[in-house]
Amino acid sequence: MLKARRKWTPARLGIYAFLLTAAAFFLLPLYIMLVTSFKSMDEIRLGNIFALPLHITMEPWRQAWSTACTGVACEGISGGFWNSVAITLPSTVLAIFFGALNGYALTFWRPRGAQILFGILLAGAFIPVQVMMFPLVRVLATLNIFSTLPGIVMVHVIFGMPIMTLLFRNYYLGIPQELFHAARIDGGGFFRIFVQLMLPMSLPMIVVAAIMQVTGVWNDYILGLVFAGREHLPMTAQLNNVINTTTGTRMYNVNMAATILTALLPLAIYFISGRWFVRGIAAGAVKG
Repeated sequence: MLKARRKWTPARLGIYAFLLTAAAFFLLPLYIMLVTSFKSMDEIRLGNIFALPLHITMEPWRQAWSTACTGVACEGISGGFWNSVAITLPSTVLAIFFGALNGYALTFWRPRGAQILFGILLAGAFIPVQVMMFPLVRVLATLNIFSTLPGIVMVHVIFGMPIMTLLFRNYYLGIPQELFHAARIDGGGFFRIFVQLMLPMSLPMIVVAAIMQVTGVWNDYILGLVFAGREHLPMTAQLNNVINTTTGTRMYNVNMAATILTALLPLAIYFISGRWFVRGIAAGAVKG
C-alpha cells in the first residue's frame, strides 16, 4: 500500500504542477524586486531583469530609507515607517480588545436582540470603503479629528470591528458554557470574567486577529491617504510618492528597495507567527 501511494499518478502530477505554478506566480515578482534592489542603474539598463547582480550594492536601500524623494521632501520612507507603526499599534490593540469584548458579550451574555446586532455589525464588513468614506470625513471633521492620528486610528478600528467580532464570537462558541456559569457562580462579573478568564484563553485567536489586523492596517493606502493628513502619512502613501516622483531619472533599484522595506514587517510577522495563525484558525476561527 505504501508503494502504491508514492506512485506519480496524473492527479499527483497535476497537484504538484499547480502548486509550483502558484508558487512561481507569487515568488517571481519578489525575486525580481529583490535582485533589482541590489543592482546599480547601469546594470539595470542592460535589460536582464532575471540576472543576479554582478556587483551587489546597498546604496538603493540606503536611499530608499533616508534620501528618496516622497514629494517636496527627500527624506526617504523612514518617516512613513514610524507613522505606520504609530497607526498600526493602537489600531490593532483597540480593534482586538473591542472585537473580543463584542464576541464575549454576544456568546455568553446574549443581550436582547444580540443576533440582530451581530447581523448589522457583519453587514458593515460588506459595505465598500469608498461608500463610507465621505460620511466619515464629515463625522471626523465635526469631531475636529480629521487628518489626525486619533482620526485614522478610529477609522481603522471601525473597519476592523466586524471581522474581529466574527473571529472572537466563533472562537468563544467552542468554549463550554459550563465554564462561564461556574465563573458566574463564583461571583465573577462581566469584566472580571472577560479579563481573568476569557482573554487568557484567547491567545491563539488573538494571534490570528493581530496578524489580520496588522496586515490590513499596514498595507492600507486609501484610508491613510484620506484620513491621516500630511503629518501622519503611512508608509504605503510615501511609497506611492517615491515611485511616482517624476523629477530626474526613475530609480528602479530604489523603488524596488522601498517596496520591499514597506512589505517587510507584515511578512516577518506572518513567518514568525505562522504556526500560531494555523492553530488559531483550527481552534475556532471558522466555526459557527
